[in-house]
Amino acid sequence: MPSARASSRHGAGGRVSVMLPLPLAGAYDYRVPAGLDLADGDFVRVPLAARQVAGVVWGAATGAVAPEKLKQVSARLPVPPLDPVARRFVEWVAAYTCSPPGAVLKMVMSVPAALEPPAPIMAYARGAAEVRMTKARRRVFDVLAEGPPLPAPDLARQAAVGPSVVRGLAVAGALVAVPMAAASPGATPSASAWRLEAPALSAGQAAAAEELAARVEGGGFAVTVLDGVPGAGKTEVYFHALAGALRGGHQALVLLPEIALGAQWLSRFRERFGVEPAVWHSDLGARRRRLTWRAVAEGAARVVVGARSALFLPYPDLGLIVVDEEHDGAYKQEEGVVYGARDMAVARAHLGDVPAVLVSATPSLETVVNVRRGRYAVLHLPDRHAGATLPQVRLVDMRAEPPARSAWLSPPLLADLREALDGGEQAMLFLNRRGYAPLTLCRACGHRLQCPQCTAWLVEHRRAGRLLCHHCGHSVALPGSCPACEAPDSLAACGPGVERLAEEVVEAFPGIRHAIAASDTVGGPKAAEDLVRRIEDHDVDLIIGTQILAKGYHFPMLTLVGVVDADLGLAGGDLRAAERTFQLLYQVAGRAGRAERPGRVLVQTYMPEHPVMRALASGRRDRFVEVEAKARQEAGMPPFGRLVALIVSGRDEVAVDAAARLLGQTAPRGPGVVTLGPAPAPLGILRGMHRRRLLLKAEINIGVQAIVRRWLARAPVPRRVRVRVDVDPNSFL
Repeated sequence: MPSARASSRHGAGGRVSVMLPLPLAGAYDYRVPAGLDLADGDFVRVPLAARQVAGVVWGAATGAVAPEKLKQVSARLPVPPLDPVARRFVEWVAAYTCSPPGAVLKMVMSVPAALEPPAPIMAYARGAAEVRMTKARRRVFDVLAEGPPLPAPDLARQAAVGPSVVRGLAVAGALVAVPMAAASPGATPSASAWRLEAPALSAGQAAAAEELAARVEGGGFAVTVLDGVPGAGKTEVYFHALAGALRGGHQALVLLPEIALGAQWLSRFRERFGVEPAVWHSDLGARRRRLTWRAVAEGAARVVVGARSALFLPYPDLGLIVVDEEHDGAYKQEEGVVYGARDMAVARAHLGDVPAVLVSATPSLETVVNVRRGRYAVLHLPDRHAGATLPQVRLVDMRAEPPARSAWLSPPLLADLREALDGGEQAMLFLNRRGYAPLTLCRACGHRLQCPQCTAWLVEHRRAGRLLCHHCGHSVALPGSCPACEAPDSLAACGPGVERLAEEVVEAFPGIRHAIAASDTVGGPKAAEDLVRRIEDHDVDLIIGTQILAKGYHFPMLTLVGVVDADLGLAGGDLRAAERTFQLLYQVAGRAGRAERPGRVLVQTYMPEHPVMRALASGRRDRFVEVEAKARQEAGMPPFGRLVALIVSGRDEVAVDAAARLLGQTAPRGPGVVTLGPAPAPLGILRGMHRRRLLLKAEINIGVQAIVRRWLARAPVPRRVRVRVDVDPNSFL
């Protein structure tokens, strides 16, 4: 396969290689037809078998096909070429993740419709025909008299009329349709629109902001870790870096772990810069995705804020990458091309020779080690902004102070809740478990309701009257009798979810204004924005939420946080269980007391002696990181060693087992390399697919990708069995 490092032109009669967004072994050769001049990076349409597909000119032909057998390029597509850095990034990600380059290119070309110019939007202006005047029609004409032509929906909304009024005027000739170019999301506004002057900062913030902005404006690759306690004002500090990139005329990318829930972030951006950024996430509609992708490719979108997939948009002039909440597990892509967006963002910055900023109150151990090794610089913000203090954390030993029977809130937490609510303050109960109950079983025969497609229990969602699988989405109505023994009314909910917690709270505090915040109750950006507004307006006294509320939210009246089941994340023997649990609980605790009123946090645990709990109570974050790092180093585990997981899956269990055994028999072994497995995955069946796992463990200085590629080459598996490679696994399910 040709490299994307050199850029050249290819005239008529020449031969080019074209990378297709398909999981193929490499690029395909094509002939350049008469009348067409191509350059590396051009988007083209080419024949493949009996269909036409879009691809990217990757360089000169590979020579794998005789010239006389080559098909010719059908057309060059009217979109700016893919930047050389973006093409090198595709190759780098493919090599690192052991994926076909075409599969990575597919993430870049995620909106095929954007390769064609957008059709003009039809707007309406005043026509020549006279019509009988009504109040509604008069309002339509008044709107048009004061401004430019408008699309029918906008015109109807501004005139406060129904769509039929606009349609009737158009049919009568009183309105005429005129084409109007589609506006690009996040397009470059006028120079006066950007507000680059910063609000007043504390001395610590100002020093960090100036240093960070200087690094950005100086250019060149460097990674800076912005490490600050919750409420320290990290966002405002890195906004200075964004301003520096904008002053330099470059594009900037900000990654958030869950952009669909970033309502407060977007509001702060608008207040700071006076304009909207381009937004990229999975909940965007097809038209908005098409316009945004093209605005990025054309350089019109100057600031992009998005989820992990925003990293693969076709930036022509990316000058800064910010990864907010860099430790968050949501940055790991587990399907298709398996990658960690934080590490890929650093690689993208290195390839483009631009700065990267990693932001967190609880940096990942990998990031901490890179700082200690001198690879990353660090800026510390040890104090909360505007004089706010960190909350006091108290551990509630559930063995000594248990809740009442069939309840989940301890007496100390109930007492503090009452005190906060009586004082007109807000509180939050954190339980990282959606639904009403995580398990439903039969009291008569002991049968547990399990997903038919996964090795997982069905979770009761009582408000919806359904049992759901949180892994595959399988849903059934809650049965009236046991499916196994048919005993009526014998099904019992076991354990609490946020819905069950809400039930207990309403019983303890009648009339309390509460809201449940979980991924299944906050359905997208609009719902998240509405919830945030209600909390900010103090229309909610108590928030009962999962981890979606642990990240970055600032509610001045929220003074009490209660962690209901702090031990939940420590089960299962996961390599990163302690680190992830500490990060999550530390971030949750950081929601309390972020303004004038001091905050307090109660952590319900059956293991108060656990290092995670002791670290939370003492506030000794760095001591916990040291202990965790020492344990990982002694075991040779990341970030002091390398791991690669192979997940073997298929619908035929016999074929899956045979393929897993073959991989086990041919597994690499030698100095510094150990292979474990095959073994059934903890989720042995997922979405109807049987799953087995193998784990390659290697010393830190060993190139695992080359080892894995040789391993897969000598152990071919049947087509009906899939082998997924996960370099640097985050999850062991």
